[in-house]
Amino acid sequence: MKTSSFKYLVSEGARNVKANRFMSLASVGVLTACLLLIGAAWLVAINANSIVGYVEDQNEAMAFVEDWADADDIQEIEEALKQIDNIHEVIYISKAQALEQQMELLEENAFLFEEFENDNPYPDSFRLKIDDLSILGETIAQVEAVKGIDGTSASADLAATITDIKNGISFAGMAIVGLLSLVSLVIVANTIKITVFNRRKEVSIKKYVGATDLFIRLPFLVEGLILGLISALVSFLLLWGGYELMMNWMSGTESSWFMMAFEHLVLFKDVAPKVLGAFVAAGMGIGGLGSMMFVGKFLKV
Repeated sequence: MKTSSFKYLVSEGARNVKANRFMSLASVGVLTACLLLIGAAWLVAINANSIVGYVEDQNEAMAFVEDWADADDIQEIEEALKQIDNIHEVIYISKAQALEQQMELLEENAFLFEEFENDNPYPDSFRLKIDDLSILGETIAQVEAVKGIDGTSASADLAATITDIKNGISFAGMAIVGLLSLVSLVIVANTIKITVFNRRKEVSIKKYVGATDLFIRLPFLVEGLILGLISALVSFLLLWGGYELMMNWMSGTESSWFMMAFEHLVLFKDVAPKVLGAFVAAGMGIGGLGSMMFVGKFLKV
């Protein structure tokens, strides 16, 4: 295809957008709304995963040491625990430290445990920070297999709940993105359908004089890509502004829960390049595919 012909077809596509400005505006509005919902759903998902990840990082397991273990044995046990892949931190707690921590929790009733200072019932132990709670069971089995470990304590129910929440967020996010993408595709396809219908005589004449399918398709493809690009840029700016407003509002609240969540929210500037790239790709992809869907059907008639 000659450069002059290509420029002509691209300009025709741009002219189609202007000529059908009301339907184009409707398509941009609907596609922008869908991209906003998709972007909002994605931001909710990554922020929810960030907060859940913080909770997950706080989850710990305890490993108790056999009574016969001396200082050298404890050092060997600690090294063995650090070799387990799903554990990212190992903290040793001596008998004396365990008793002291318990007395601090009791505050004014700490005197009840003073008699145990010379006969400490607490074992030496290790506090283990777990990376992936979905494989907590396998990790605990590895810990218990270490020589010198007498037993473990871990919140399996909490681990299962956190894992279910993360999986649920991921599934819901993908379902919303898929559904809204389908809706957007149908809307853009219908816009192109009206454009083709309004210019059906012109298209028929082009086919009659021997124009190739590519020559006929390209203006409509350009129209769909332009609609998708405009929608992507508008939705990106609106999402950015809305997210910053929400962050400013949350930063001014006094709720301890909100403050905890705020501290672990993702900053928009950190994900802005990904969001913009995804919006442009999705918008132009949906616009281009939507345009080609109906034009292809029309050319077969």
